[in-house]
Parts: sequence; C-alpha cells; structure tokens
Amino acid sequence: MRLADKRRFRRDPLAYLEDLHRHSVDGVIRLPWGGRCVGDVELANALLRGREFNAGRSGFFGGLLPTREAQVRVGHAVRDVVRAGLPAYREALAVAVGGLPGTSRWPDAAGDLVYRCLVDVLLHPRTPEDVRGLLDRAARGDVVFHSPHRWRRVGAEVVRARLVAAVAGEVRRRRGWDGGARDVLDAVAGACPGGVADRAVAELHLMLVRAVVVPVATMLAWSVLLACLRHPPGTPLPWPVDWVVREAQRHRPVVWMVGRAAPHPTEFAGAPCDAGELISVSPYLLHHDPDRWDDPDEFRPERWAEPGRRGTYIPFGAGPFTCAGASVAHELLTEALGALTRDATLAVIGGDLRPAMVEGAVPRPFTLHRTPVRQAARTEGGERR
Repeated sequence: MRLADKRRFRRDPLAYLEDLHRHSVDGVIRLPWGGRCVGDVELANALLRGREFNAGRSGFFGGLLPTREAQVRVGHAVRDVVRAGLPAYREALAVAVGGLPGTSRWPDAAGDLVYRCLVDVLLHPRTPEDVRGLLDRAARGDVVFHSPHRWRRVGAEVVRARLVAAVAGEVRRRRGWDGGARDVLDAVAGACPGGVADRAVAELHLMLVRAVVVPVATMLAWSVLLACLRHPPGTPLPWPVDWVVREAQRHRPVVWMVGRAAPHPTEFAGAPCDAGELISVSPYLLHHDPDRWDDPDEFRPERWAEPGRRGTYIPFGAGPFTCAGASVAHELLTEALGALTRDATLAVIGGDLRPAMVEGAVPRPFTLHRTPVRQAARTEGGERR
C-alpha cells in the first residue's frame, strides 16, 4: 500500500473506501492492501450465503476448536448465558448511569459502562478476586479494548498473558461443575468438547468477552454521537432508542469489512481466485447504497418507521456465519442507550463522523454532557427568573 494511500485511509477510511468503489468498473474493488471487496448486493449475497465460501469452520475462533459443530455450541452457550443475565445487566445500568459524571470522555466511557454492567456475567462474583482483578486490569489496560498505540500494546500483552494463565487455573478448578452456566467462562468450558486444553478454554473466554463487550460499547458510542449530532441539545431525544440503535448500526457499522477465504482455486465475479485468497463484503457500502436506501448518507432514525426503501442490512454479518448473539447484542445496546437517555438530555462536543480503525470502525474521542431532566428544568427556571 502506497504511503499516499495510507495517509488517505488514516484520515478518512470510509471516504477512501467509497472512492475505491466509485472507480471500480465491475462491482469488485481491488484493495490496495491485498484482496478484493465486492460492493454489489448480488455478489455480496453469493459470497456470504453461498455454500462454497461458507463450508467448514469460522475463522473467528482460529484453531482453538476442532469442528464447526463445536464452534456453534460455544457461540450458542455464550449467547444464552448473556441473555439470562439481561435482568441483572439492566439493574446494573440504572446504578452505573446514576453515578456517571455530568461530563465524560467517550468512547472510553462507553467501554467502562458496558464492562462494569456485564462483569458479573463475564466472571461470576464468587470467582477468586485475583482472577476478577486481572480481568478488570485487562478491561482498563488495552487488552479487552485494543489500543492503536504500539507502545501501549506491549504492556497489554503482559497483562493478557497473566489473565489467560489465571483463567486457565480457574478452568481447572471448575472442571466437573454441573450446576449450570453461571457466567461466560462456565458456558465456554461446558460447551467445549473433551480434550480442549485449559489454556485454550481461557483463550476462548477472553476472545468471547471481547466479542460481547467491544461491539456493544462501540455501537453505544456511535448511537450517542450520531443522535446528538442530529438532534439539538437541551431536549430529550425524539426517537425510540430502538430506531436510534438500528440507524447507528446502518450508518456506522462497527464491522466495516466481512471476509471469506476461497477454500480452493475457484472463480468469483468472473475472475480466478487462488486458494486462501480473501474476498470481502463491506456492510458500510451496502448500508449506503443509493440505489436501495433513501437518503443513505443521512442519519435518520425515523426511517425505521417509514415505508421508504431499505436495502441490505447486515451489521452482524449474514449467512451461516452470522453472529449468534446478534439479537442479544441489540438488547444490550437498547438497554444501555435507554438508561442513558431516560430522564436526561445529552449533548456532545468534538464529534467526528470519521472513524478510527481499531479492529473495526470506532468513533474518535468526543465529550458527552449528560444532564438529568430535573436539573435542566431547574436551570431553565433560574434563567427565566
């Protein structure tokens, strides 16, 4: 990738992708960093739903699980235990949001909020304090939320190694537990086939903690930012939180590229593919297709109650490898945004629609001002007097 392309991509990744798309002649984008990306809906469906590119194991789990069946069992077990924890998450949100300062720095505050309200689902409260403490350090120290700064990632690797070792020890202590899944670790350990090593279970646990917390926190930050930039400050948001969340996931999907590797030498979109060659679909491009969406570049939560055109919508992927926890993630998001906006007004300073690419499209830092409605009413009354 040329230095000029790197600079353009870093400055505005999505504008750079759109420019590549505009200059493609066959619906297929040749990516400067290698591989191809399809911007055509039919080609995208063929790639994400077709049998040829979706057989075998999901690359998400790496080599930690031996079969696709084991991957599905683990994914479903984690989804179910997180869903069972929704009532406790809802209660924790009410307490955590009530204790938020009036001014907070986002998206970091979103990560802290979601993690604190889910921690008992990730590792139940009776887990040894040293293990829980290491998970807390991981959440604060660029292990759960990866830093774009290389020098910070070095320190994060030390914390990560200690956490994995500690959780592997906890897996050994839990072997033989038959009282049902109390947390994500129980769900992973119970769903893994026999023979999966304790350390592999610990690696899977960390991977799935990140898969639960990071997308929810990132999309919560996008939902807050986009809604506040569209709506003038000082009054409650005028849309149901469900509309805001759906529109935020359309407008700024965290997963901006979904890839499939060619399983063998084949042909796709009229061009030969080598075995292992990566072909991608961009949810962002599909969500902004002017031929299929009305006003695709506008953030319009109300579109979800209108009869207008809606195109392909794949914030959690599509086909056999669609995220198993998509519906639960949506609930986690709407609960969090609902808690933030309930009886409060929001305003942001420093919002930027250009994402930073840190394992996904992440909002650049902004400041959130949250004012309880009663406090806002007292302030307005004082000004009138």
